[in-house]
Amino acid sequence: MVIDLSLTDKNFNTYEEFEEKQQQTDKILEYIDGIIYMSPSLSIKHQRISSFLHGELHNSLKNSGCEVFSAPTDVMFEQNENNKNKRVVPDLFVTCNPENFTENEYVGAPEFIIEILSPSNKSHDLVRKLNLYMEHGVKEYWIVDPMENRIMIYTLDENAEVQFDLVNENEIATSRLFENFKIETKNLFFD
Repeated sequence: MVIDLSLTDKNFNTYEEFEEKQQQTDKILEYIDGIIYMSPSLSIKHQRISSFLHGELHNSLKNSGCEVFSAPTDVMFEQNENNKNKRVVPDLFVTCNPENFTENEYVGAPEFIIEILSPSNKSHDLVRKLNLYMEHGVKEYWIVDPMENRIMIYTLDENAEVQFDLVNENEIATSRLFENFKIETKNLFFD
């Protein structure tokens, strides 16, 4: 069963069922813990924020050996003893490991992920994806909230403990991982 991000469902699907459903639609689907999530249509505001961040990230990463990718590029977190395959489609992600790409996806944890909240995907990005990303070793995760004009920054420190920073409107968000990447929120949140 495919569900909207704003719903909760107890029906579980195998990864093979997910792949089959993915072949049957052009919608963006994600697979986490046996549940298939369908991403909502993106607003113009969401797209403007994503485009701005993509451009800023691209410019800050020049000559670093790292690259930024945007949705709909799939990220596959590999299966291990305790976890089944999980596939997500982040709004933006940065990787410094080009060897992790297959023809159609990135396999493993990107260094840096950005998700942009929409009213219908708030809990998905704030809880489910935060836990997934930290569990799999994403070093930095930004949650951009255009409804509250703020950025929540989660980073894993050298002890694999999660650190949190909140950047409000009219402040500057700085990546701990990529120090050249700085965003003035007044340039990001516009109407």
